[in-house]
Amino acid sequence: MMNTQTNYGNWVPEKMFPPLFGGGAVLLAAGLACGIGLHKTALAVVLAVLGIILLAYGAYMYRCHEEFAFGKGNMMAKVHEHLVRHLDWDGKGKLLDIGCGAGALTVRCAKAFPEAQLTGMDYWGAEWNYAKDQCERNAKAEGVADRITFEKGDAAHLAYPDESFDAAVSNFVFHEVRTAKDKRDVVREALRVVKKGGTFSFQDMFSQKGLYGDMDEFVKQLQAEGITEVHFIGNLEQKLDFVPGYVRTPWMISGMGILYGRK
Repeated sequence: MMNTQTNYGNWVPEKMFPPLFGGGAVLLAAGLACGIGLHKTALAVVLAVLGIILLAYGAYMYRCHEEFAFGKGNMMAKVHEHLVRHLDWDGKGKLLDIGCGAGALTVRCAKAFPEAQLTGMDYWGAEWNYAKDQCERNAKAEGVADRITFEKGDAAHLAYPDESFDAAVSNFVFHEVRTAKDKRDVVREALRVVKKGGTFSFQDMFSQKGLYGDMDEFVKQLQAEGITEVHFIGNLEQKLDFVPGYVRTPWMISGMGILYGRK
C-alpha cells in the first residue's frame, strides 16, 4: 500500500523524541557535573537514573514507531487490513471513515472497494501529526482522490443525517473523543449514520472496561436497539500474530477489540 509520495504519519508522534532523548542526555550530563564537579553523589545518582530512564523509554518508543511505520514494520497497515477484512460490504455506495487521521484507512478502503464513494472525517487536533491537506495529498498520490472527500468533524456529533452511509469504519479513534464522556455513545453515533442493512467495522480499545464496560452486555444493548448483526472479538493484541509482545502494554496497545456487523 505504501507509496513513496505519501505521508501517513505514525501512532507514535515523532515530536516526542527530541524531549525524550534531549532531556535524557541533559539529565545524564547534569548528573556527571554534579558528581565530578560538585561532589554531590546522591544528586548525581538521581539525575543519572532519571536520564537513563528517559533514554530507555525513548528507545522503546522509537522501536514501536518503526514497528508501526508504513514501509517498515507495517503494523499500522496490517491493523487496517484486519479491519477491512471484517467489513462485509459489496463496495457499492458511500463509506464513512470516522477519525481518518492522515487518510491511510480511507485510502485502503478506496482501493478495496473501487466502486465506492468515500468520506474521511477527523477533528485533526494539534496533538496529532495529521491534517486535512495531508489526507488530500495522500489520496492524490494513491490515485483515489476523485472518490474521496475529507471533512473536519466531531465523532461524538457527526454532521450527517441518519442513515447517510452504506458502510462505516473507524480505527483506534473512539477512545480519543473528548467530547463524549461515555465512549459507547460514540459507537452509537457512528451507527446512527449507517443505513439500515449497511455494514460497519470498528476497532478500538473495546476490551478496556474502564472505557466500554462489559462488551457482551453492550452488544446485547445494541441488538435490543435494532442493530441486526453485531460481532465482537476482544483482546486482539493477544490473538493477532503480527502484534509483537513489546507493544502489548497498558501504555501502548492493550485491550484492542473489533466490533463489526450489519445494522
